[in-house]
Amino acid sequence: MKLKSIIFAVIVVAVAACKSKQATSDQITMPDPPTMIGTTQAPPPPPPPPAPAATTGAEAITWLSLEDAVEMQSVLPKPIMVDVYTQWCGPCKMLAKNTFGDARVAAFLSEHYYCVKFDAESPDSLNFAGITYKNPEYVPNQPGRNGVHQFTRFLNVSGYPTLFFFDKGAQPVGPVVGYKTPAQLEIFLHFFKEEKYNTVRTQEEWAEYEKNFTVTWN
Repeated sequence: MKLKSIIFAVIVVAVAACKSKQATSDQITMPDPPTMIGTTQAPPPPPPPPAPAATTGAEAITWLSLEDAVEMQSVLPKPIMVDVYTQWCGPCKMLAKNTFGDARVAAFLSEHYYCVKFDAESPDSLNFAGITYKNPEYVPNQPGRNGVHQFTRFLNVSGYPTLFFFDKGAQPVGPVVGYKTPAQLEIFLHFFKEEKYNTVRTQEEWAEYEKNFTVTWN
């Protein structure tokens, strides 16, 4: 319970910090019959198209850029989940394989969120809220760690992986830090989807929310 309280405290602090600095930050950049002539006999119908291959897990998630996710919010408002990762991060790979690879997680995310993958050390520019964010420390072909993107700093990401959530209006809300199994992630996905951060503000309120939450992704 102590660890869970600490995690919740981090979320509460991050929510407050993101809302207070969104307007003033100077950093950041969030998913593609021919007619037969001269014959008296109708051509045979074309063969039916092959059935699409079944997709499960991470393959069922449409990963977008943050810019595209924000644009899609104007058509169909949904919160955004940004998976902030690095190429060298082992737990990031575990999250992608074990958690996003879970069909239940993928189905929930696909229905209720716009999902973005963001390399925290990417050399690419990112545009968000009228500001362009870059990675001026990036060195081409350098193995291992390779600078920190300005958008990563904007989000105050301190560890990888970090799942950072934005509300339906593309306002930063808060992070969930570290590898999470499907069962561990479920409560957070509901928490941000249902905008519980507007009413659950103390450790006691979080404890009550957690006590009443039923985990189904065991």
